[in-house]
Amino acid sequence: MRSQTSKRTGEWKSRIASELIEILGTDAVISSEDELIAYESDGLTGYRVKPVFVVLPSSTEQVSQVVKLCNREEMPFVPRGAGTGLSGGALPSREGIVVSLSRMNRILEVDIPNRVVVVEPGVVNISVTNAVSAEGFYYAPDPSSQIVCTIGGNVAENSGGVHCLKYGVTTNHVLGVEMVLPDGAIVKLGGMTLESFGYDLLSLVVGSEGLLGIVTKVFLRIIKKPQMVKTLFASFERIEDAGASVSAIISSGVIPAGMEIMDNLSINAVESTVGAGYPTDAGAILLVELDGPGAEVNVQTPTVSEILKGNGAIEIKVAVDENERQLFWKGRKSAFAAMGRISPGYYVQDGVIPRSSLARVLGEIGELGKRYGLRVANVFHAGDGNLHPLVLYDPEIKGESEKAEELSGEILRVCVDAGGSITGEHGVGFDKKRFLPLMFSEQEIDTMNLVRCAFDEKGLCNPGKVFPTPRTCVEPGMQNHSSKPPPKEMGEFF
Repeated sequence: MRSQTSKRTGEWKSRIASELIEILGTDAVISSEDELIAYESDGLTGYRVKPVFVVLPSSTEQVSQVVKLCNREEMPFVPRGAGTGLSGGALPSREGIVVSLSRMNRILEVDIPNRVVVVEPGVVNISVTNAVSAEGFYYAPDPSSQIVCTIGGNVAENSGGVHCLKYGVTTNHVLGVEMVLPDGAIVKLGGMTLESFGYDLLSLVVGSEGLLGIVTKVFLRIIKKPQMVKTLFASFERIEDAGASVSAIISSGVIPAGMEIMDNLSINAVESTVGAGYPTDAGAILLVELDGPGAEVNVQTPTVSEILKGNGAIEIKVAVDENERQLFWKGRKSAFAAMGRISPGYYVQDGVIPRSSLARVLGEIGELGKRYGLRVANVFHAGDGNLHPLVLYDPEIKGESEKAEELSGEILRVCVDAGGSITGEHGVGFDKKRFLPLMFSEQEIDTMNLVRCAFDEKGLCNPGKVFPTPRTCVEPGMQNHSSKPPPKEMGEFF
């Protein structure tokens, strides 16, 4: 392997720049220090690393050529979508390349009879639904960031959304991908049909966080819009009662399209931003969306209302029309962005717990917040137990950033102790890799690394992510790029 020192020379950089320009064109290669700043991090801005180059390919063939160059030079590369990720999954690697897929943003095919849409990875999530809405269809996975996040990133993180309880997450709606492997080879896994032959490598790729290659085309399954949709809004004095309502609704046999909880801090942040009509004195609100055949929804609605009343709901409303329904959801989907109204900084977590543990875990999170002297705003996909606690802090106060990170880690421990997971849809990335041993033994982690090595023996594809300690695909004692931590730059948590 070439020495790191040789790669830092101006001569090396000039040569690589010339080759990249030959592949992509001058306007698709970024190397100036000022322009590279925009790519130092993803949505988790506490970690920052400046890459040597950012490239903007516009085709699978260009991605393949760039990756072949990286493979030859043994230079790390990191795939990047819209940069909205919250786990440091798109954090650049030192002396590496960021492969930004923002220019690969075309919807390539809309096949209504087969209920398939073929897109490039840079297509924004909501654009898929917009493309088929007039035909009475939609794309079900709907992360709260769906107006900006891209399909490629959704595939990498196996993103969910407010309707994943009934309709599943990204992996349930991806029929196939075209991808560039870490040696530059182009392969197709799955395709236009529901079933394919051979090993199910597609399921391995969805949720692999960019460690196995770069996805350049995605075959998506679309579904028919339901006949009827009703959205119920309920407010509670205590968030534990909202959590208990969720378990009771599922136990009754009703499977809503989605159930979302927000606590008082989140409610007030949202109301000061979008005015969704949430009561600012409520301890929590719960949104329940029912959809399906009209007869079924009309039977389920009073059943759910009675359960909400039985668990202490103060107020229950059913959206009177589509405008009010959209306003209910606008409040929920604006929650993360609205936090800036009540706190100068916040640390987002993403843990999963069994639904039956909601009330207990929410209580424990509240106690942790008191112990650390920090506020925790709770916003989450209650139906599938996917918590998104936001630890609020002031980065100008010495030590609060570190305290917020420590509290976030304690929340993940609570989730795992309850029988849950350290991530639901944000991924492990760089931020949470140190917590992977909470869930897996060393042998299990080594086995997962063997899978990565089967795709990427040089460890060049998105190195330093997911695995908690430097794990290489070479002889013991040797190191690859994944063993290098990012520098401690301003605002970085350590």
